[in-house]
Amino acid sequence: MWMRAIQIAFVYVGTVVGAGFATGKEIVQFFTQYGAIGTVMIAGSGGLFIFLGTRLMVMANRLQARSYEQMNAYLFGKMSAVVNLFMFVVLFSVTSVMLSGAGAVFEEQLHMPAHVGLMFTVLLAFVTMLFGLNGILSVNLIVVPLMIAFSLSISFMNGGEIVWTKPPLAAFFSPFAYVAFNLAMAQVVLVPLATEIKDERAIRLGGWLGGILLMFILFSSHFALSLLPNLLSYSIPMAEVVKRSLASFYGLYVVIIYGEIFSSFVAGVFGLHRKLALFFPNTMFVLVALLLAMYAFSLVGYHALLTVLYPLFGYMSIVFIFLLFYRKMPS
Repeated sequence: MWMRAIQIAFVYVGTVVGAGFATGKEIVQFFTQYGAIGTVMIAGSGGLFIFLGTRLMVMANRLQARSYEQMNAYLFGKMSAVVNLFMFVVLFSVTSVMLSGAGAVFEEQLHMPAHVGLMFTVLLAFVTMLFGLNGILSVNLIVVPLMIAFSLSISFMNGGEIVWTKPPLAAFFSPFAYVAFNLAMAQVVLVPLATEIKDERAIRLGGWLGGILLMFILFSSHFALSLLPNLLSYSIPMAEVVKRSLASFYGLYVVIIYGEIFSSFVAGVFGLHRKLALFFPNTMFVLVALLLAMYAFSLVGYHALLTVLYPLFGYMSIVFIFLLFYRKMPS
């Protein structure tokens, strides 16, 4: 049971983290910019990740939901068709952003052409997807322990003075917005994972472990980032932390950034492939077409699209976690 629970926890963590998490940008935006109150808000987020993430997976297991669509059908009822279509568009867009981020790592950190990074990532995702859910598990069994070790290192090596200031009202909304968006995205993997695992005790334990690990990584990054002046001026604030105090480990940090981006990318591919495979019998063709479409989309301008989609999906995500809490747990 413990091994299964650890696998679930690692997939949970690996699916939630991504480009914004790895660079520290999301953590600054949602928590660190608010000073000491951000620390309290991280504790709140951790509690929500533990409770709602576990509830989501147990609910999926009892419903025997094999995709996020079936979960949304239970939560949203008659509105689920619209929600699922919208979610597909957002998931495709966000996953393409992850692919673009992988290309940016190659270009900015390894000084290689971005398209080399894009093609390498697409090929690696293709190989991973050949193994299905086991491929996702394997990726996260590598990436997440590295991420935890790195977080432990920066929490020991860094830590600025966190000042208590009067926070804006938005600070108190941060835990709900942050957890809602990430959990709505993570369900594309967590729902089928919970259904395939079947052991509810392992699912509950995995949900708790995953939520605790997410809270730990958030705290570690938050304390390390708090030492940076002018936090909001950095596009990759975590890179500045590493350069200042762990310069000799910068190469490892680049590997971890890429690993976090890739784990989120392949999770998105998995969820989209599961959906499309319901309509097209040739699953290999679906996978190749999906990856090529994402490659093409990552090369064009999509930021304007995301500026519209992100806020709308944010509102939908809040409704999602409300319904996740409100709906009766299936027996």
